[in-house]
Amino acid sequence: MERTNPYLSLYKCCRLCPRCCGVDRLAGETGFCGAGATPKIARAALHYWEEPCLSGQAGSGAVFFSHCTLRCVYCQNADISARQQGQEVSEEELAQVFLHLQEQEALNINLVTPGHYLPSILWALELARAQGLHLPVVYNTSGYERVECLRLLRGKVQVYLPDCKYLSAETARRYSGVEDYFGVAVAALDEMVEQTGPPRLDERGVMTGGVIIRQLLLPGRVGEAQRLTATLHARYGDRVYLSLMNQYTPILPQVAPWPELCRTVTPDEYDQWVDHAVDCGVEKGFVQEGDTAEESFIPPFDGSGLPAFLRRG
Repeated sequence: MERTNPYLSLYKCCRLCPRCCGVDRLAGETGFCGAGATPKIARAALHYWEEPCLSGQAGSGAVFFSHCTLRCVYCQNADISARQQGQEVSEEELAQVFLHLQEQEALNINLVTPGHYLPSILWALELARAQGLHLPVVYNTSGYERVECLRLLRGKVQVYLPDCKYLSAETARRYSGVEDYFGVAVAALDEMVEQTGPPRLDERGVMTGGVIIRQLLLPGRVGEAQRLTATLHARYGDRVYLSLMNQYTPILPQVAPWPELCRTVTPDEYDQWVDHAVDCGVEKGFVQEGDTAEESFIPPFDGSGLPAFLRRG
């Protein structure tokens, strides 16, 4: 007897993200994120720009999902998060995408902005595991997640790669259209850390379990970034890695209505932040060197990496 996706009912009254829109995506309704009930992906390829323990030399098997539950005004992936570029795939096809990345010797399956497609991803992972998928799964998220949904990932995701974007409700409202970001994100982080335990690396230095919390420094926000880093380190200590990122790239004219965002972060701003993290006692983490604020670091969302049988149009 053919098995069917047991998670599909989660689309019927959608509460997959903290916005809890309650729309029936199975009936074609869409909520804030704009996503339907069929996964849409814009890229599935080896990715070399994650933290070294995720990308290594071989690359992370990154699957970029279209749509998003936030509306960050500075989003570098706006082509897929807001403008909905991408290609719909069935759950069976998504499983084949995972297996294709494994065949390319990816170090992991890296699910980028996946939460709004959780029912389909859970089933695709089960299908792929049944066909020999053995790589660790990385859940790469904005951090705006419901704990109840994260609990469905227990045992299915080995590495969590969440952002922790804001400490201030005012900043979260101005740049991402939510006021409850920090409280929601901390509850999600607590669940992620509880699920995975402390970071674990294999003999190659490749991460096989744990949590990396990313912080992106925004121009002019050094003080808030310092307070957030101190808060995260006080809460989690060495149970997580902190990744301090200076790669903010002003995408124009997208950020023109926010003049303070129309520049890159200065080396002095970044140095102040990193020095403060060291003073706080942060030892397990990553920093960025060189000029990372370049649009060339943004991958093309043109279906790159999809197996030939999935390239449509």
